[in-house]
Amino acid sequence: MYLVIRCPGCRTFTYVDRYQRHKLCHVCGETITVARATVYLEVRDYAEAESVVGQLERYLHQKGKEDLTPAEVSRIRAQYAQWLLNQA
Repeated sequence: MYLVIRCPGCRTFTYVDRYQRHKLCHVCGETITVARATVYLEVRDYAEAESVVGQLERYLHQKGKEDLTPAEVSRIRAQYAQWLLNQA
C-alpha cells in the first residue's frame, strides 16, 4: 500500500510506501516526515499512486486552488473505493 501525501515545503503531491518514515521531496529537497504529513489517499500500488498524484496536481492547477477541501478529499476517497469495487 502507498500513501499519497504532500510536501510541507513546496506543496507538491508525492507518495510513499505506507511503512516509510521519511521521504526526500523530489522538487524542493525537503525531508518529509510521513507521520506528520496529511494523507490524502491510500492506494494499492505505486502505479496507482503515480496516477493519482498526477491527477491531483492537474486538478489543483486547473481550478487555480492551493489545496483540496475536506469535502474534495472525502469525494476522492469515495471515488477510489468505488473504482476498487468495480475492479473486483
